[in-house]
Amino acid sequence: MIRTASADDLMTLKDMFWSHISAHREYISHGELQMGVADMKVSGGKTEAGPSPDGERYWMKYISGKFSSPDAEIFVAEEGGKITGFCVTEITEDGAKPFGVICDVLVDESSRGAGTGSRLLETALEWLRGRGIGDVYLESGKNNTAAHEFFMHRGFVHVSDIFRLA
Repeated sequence: MIRTASADDLMTLKDMFWSHISAHREYISHGELQMGVADMKVSGGKTEAGPSPDGERYWMKYISGKFSSPDAEIFVAEEGGKITGFCVTEITEDGAKPFGVICDVLVDESSRGAGTGSRLLETALEWLRGRGIGDVYLESGKNNTAAHEFFMHRGFVHVSDIFRLA
């Protein structure tokens, strides 16, 4: 079942997100770096990202703000009363016209391959379409190849790369 998240879900979402990026650093993208959720080290031309010491606090600030924003929505997948995934989406109006952003899609490893991510993504896209938004973007960690394949299989195309001054 996919439903809109409530503030009661906040700690579950935080714990799910934090345990995931701690175990799967390839998930970390420039968004987590910009928010202070993650840190990045550069050595010998290679980057290594990981959760930052204050990352949980910064992520809680970020996700809490989504609950009060009329231009954002958080959807959760739930099975047997347990949250098995979530998707954060928002509408941004700093372009020529408003556009959608899929900020996060995260599915518990035990629920992958069962269509949970697809249902979450489709629910977010329906929410955006219902608000007249057809132009949608997302970001993904540079080594998160499974996610890249997932998104490309669902119609997304690679449009840019993000660089950071080291």
